[in-house]
Amino acid sequence: MIDQNNDDLEIQQRLQHLKDQVGRLLLEKADHPLEKLKLIDNLQRLGVSYHFESEIEEILEDIHTKHNNPSSFDAKDVHSISLCFRLLRQQGYNASPDIFKQLRDEENGEFKVSLIEDVVGMLSLYEAAHFGTHGEDILDQAIHFTAYQLESRLSEMSPNLRQKVGHALNYPIRKGIPRLEARYYIPMYSQEASPNDPLLEFAVLDFNVLQALHKQELNHATVWWEKLNFVTKVPYARDRVVEAYFWPLGVYSMPQYTIGRMIVGKLIAVTSAIDDTYDAYGTLEELKLFTQAIQRWDAGPLDPLPECMKVVFQALLELFKEMELLTAQEGKSCFVQYVKHAFEKLAEAYLVEAKWCNEGHIPTYEEYIENGVITSCYPLLETASFLGLGNCATKQVFDWISKVPKIVRASAIICRVTDDLSSHKFERKRVHVASAVECLMNQHGIAEEEAYKFLQKELENAWKDINEECLKEEKHVPKVVLDCVVNFSSVIELVYGNFADKYTEAELLKHHVAALVVDPLLLPSTFKE
Repeated sequence: MIDQNNDDLEIQQRLQHLKDQVGRLLLEKADHPLEKLKLIDNLQRLGVSYHFESEIEEILEDIHTKHNNPSSFDAKDVHSISLCFRLLRQQGYNASPDIFKQLRDEENGEFKVSLIEDVVGMLSLYEAAHFGTHGEDILDQAIHFTAYQLESRLSEMSPNLRQKVGHALNYPIRKGIPRLEARYYIPMYSQEASPNDPLLEFAVLDFNVLQALHKQELNHATVWWEKLNFVTKVPYARDRVVEAYFWPLGVYSMPQYTIGRMIVGKLIAVTSAIDDTYDAYGTLEELKLFTQAIQRWDAGPLDPLPECMKVVFQALLELFKEMELLTAQEGKSCFVQYVKHAFEKLAEAYLVEAKWCNEGHIPTYEEYIENGVITSCYPLLETASFLGLGNCATKQVFDWISKVPKIVRASAIICRVTDDLSSHKFERKRVHVASAVECLMNQHGIAEEEAYKFLQKELENAWKDINEECLKEEKHVPKVVLDCVVNFSSVIELVYGNFADKYTEAELLKHHVAALVVDPLLLPSTFKE
């Protein structure tokens, strides 16, 4: 035990030493802003930028004034232009896409053919274009152009570059889960880094130290779940506590968000059981009583119901008590009421779906999506996630999300539609409420393929809404709050993307979970003494 403590102390001291080294690199005066941008990009992709937030903000704010006038930003190559644009938009600066006009042929308005030879530049342009908002046609054009060219040239690339490009085509940075992207990027970076690169060693050590914390949190969540004994007492509910914890870990992985991860992870596990109660177990009359109990936060209406439904409701009550205790330490327990109110709305929306299912009613797509924004659970889960944001969890923030603002609605649409696309064929095999796909097919008399195309367009528009809301000059909420919403959207892209429900079919998510909470990163041999 003593040796372990000594090891921990040595690692912390080494981490601080490396952090100081990397910090000095950020502060050094660079001959060209591009060098600073490359460093910031690596810090973010390696998952250690949270150590240098104020320094990064200062650098990007300085560059922003120059970038808004394209002629004053002296980078002309596609990689430099694209990297600058992307980093500024990621930070919330409304960088103008006009800077990309210089990359197009004046005669036909198409991107220059000469760009095709610069694969790294094409990849950077592809990544930057995913930060587009409505009406930015040049960025839409850039996505189509770069995606086609990169895909068609994959076989010609070096193994390392092919791996990078292939990954980006599936998960562009905008839609990537930061923690998972870091896990992927660190080994890639190690193949290109110089010997004894302090940034690489810092990223590896930091990842492993955080992973140890995440293991402890997951262990706590697992013990809590086993004590509830849902596997025996609520046999119809999905046993998904590990996958439930993976969700908030994908939203915010930094050490200061432990309370938030525990709250959201447990809430997802219990909400999943409640979803299954409405979806696959309770009769309509039973579900009406269950909804009344949630609206009153009182078990009284549950007297005539099966014991398993009472167990689920009691677990929900206990979880909210725990939320109040956890947030009381920071004087934030008063905000638990916002989460309760969001849960009441969720129960009402679940009951609407149960009534549609019971009556065999297929609503219009518009009716379905209005209710589906709530049944996606994202307004609830995002509200709950803010409980873990410390000083950023203000009344203004909770008042803002309680109105389901545009960015939260867009995030919920991404969740609802992506979920439906992955699971509707399976759900058609049993009695189940119509999904977005069936609602569109029934309402417009279209084929499944046409419904898919419509929904893919809905997803594109929802991401543009998110991008737009992240760029508002007058910020009503802190960037960290908006980042939570963005990251919830990214998690759903992974968990339900590519027409696969990896939450229900948990085996599909197993290697991602292992990458984040089981398998540590190995230090490159150059760092071993």
